[in-house]
Amino acid sequence: MPKPDPKWFRIYPIECIRGAQKYLPDDSVDLFITDPPFGIEGDQLYRHYHRSEKYVLDGYVEIARADYAQFSLNWIKQAERVLRPGGSLYILSGYSNLADILNALSTTRLKLINHIIWKYNFGVYTTRKYVSSHYHILYYIKPGGKVTFNTYIRYGPKDRDKRGHSLNYADREDVWLINREYKPGEIKNRNELPTGLLLKIIQYSSKEGDLIADFFLGGFSTARMALGLKRRIAGFEINNQSFNHHLKELQLLQPGYLLSQIKENKELFVPKKKPWTPEEASRLYSRFYELYQQLKIKKAVITHLQEEFGRGYFSILNQIEKLKDKQASLITSAHHSRNQKK
Repeated sequence: MPKPDPKWFRIYPIECIRGAQKYLPDDSVDLFITDPPFGIEGDQLYRHYHRSEKYVLDGYVEIARADYAQFSLNWIKQAERVLRPGGSLYILSGYSNLADILNALSTTRLKLINHIIWKYNFGVYTTRKYVSSHYHILYYIKPGGKVTFNTYIRYGPKDRDKRGHSLNYADREDVWLINREYKPGEIKNRNELPTGLLLKIIQYSSKEGDLIADFFLGGFSTARMALGLKRRIAGFEINNQSFNHHLKELQLLQPGYLLSQIKENKELFVPKKKPWTPEEASRLYSRFYELYQQLKIKKAVITHLQEEFGRGYFSILNQIEKLKDKQASLITSAHHSRNQKK
């Protein structure tokens, strides 16, 4: 299989802060996704999970707990610099050093959009406390530019599950239930993010041709998914064994190789932003009361009207409230006028 054009990825076996300073210009990255080192003796985690390290690549580089706060501040400052105005940043973290990451983010101009919880299978088993089986995903944007968020890229507004519930709504809730992936008998890194999680982030927060950065490439999962969705990738990895092994795999992949295998809404639903015309508002008001007589539930009526009028939920709700206020005002004026004539 032919190798992809080098323009598709810029990855280097170098520490991320020096690498970013040397290779990444200001405001050049569209989407930043990274899972930094644990800072909790991550090279010994297999003891807690009772798993074999036979197929795990050596060379994992841990950060000392005492150095984690300054380490986080240094790389997050570089992430802020290289992210374009309007660009998005996703940081994955366990709870142990979450405070250090949040403190570092608080020193930047980056704006928090969502604090997502990723719930996975098979957490660290414990007997004297609750089992830890989740990660934090911090979603920030850099103010000052247009933000990419493809609301309907995975499910349209009419897509429903078997119970009639919105698939789009469920997919965009801030608690994600995504299982880890296990690769018995395969060469791998100690901790790799599942493809489903990475695909979700990349689909929602980028478009084809965008540059995605990962300062801690690890098993190159982000790089593979980015290339698979026809995005460019930039990143760094100081574990030479991991870098050399996964670079060879990456060079065999064709940009866009995943596009034919995943669901994407090519006909994106874009809510109307133009003002309501008097005719449209009048028709909405009539349809609202007509449907209300049948369904008796306001929320169900508005959900039905969303599809009929191609407008958002709150746009319809606000318009109905305005029309009700206007009608009440007209009734009051009419009563006042009749009283004056008397």
